[in-house]
Amino acid sequence: MSAHLITEPNFGTPGDAPLRAFSPGDDFYEALIATHRGLDDAQSQLVNARLVLLLANHIGDLRVLRQALAAARAGVAGTSF
Repeated sequence: MSAHLITEPNFGTPGDAPLRAFSPGDDFYEALIATHRGLDDAQSQLVNARLVLLLANHIGDLRVLRQALAAARAGVAGTSF
């Protein structure tokens, strides 16, 4: 498992070659929006929190997760943690 956060586009299905480089990312974005469709703000926030925890568990590498947390926060609050 890599100890470095991948920040370049890395979407896709293993073994499949997309027709266009952006397509898998667009497909994910479409699925993410569909997941939130029809939810109120509180429900949408709960889905986001659950998604973060599920993906963090899937990644499992605390070094990568710390890098992701720092990258996500960078520029949002003006400081890192």
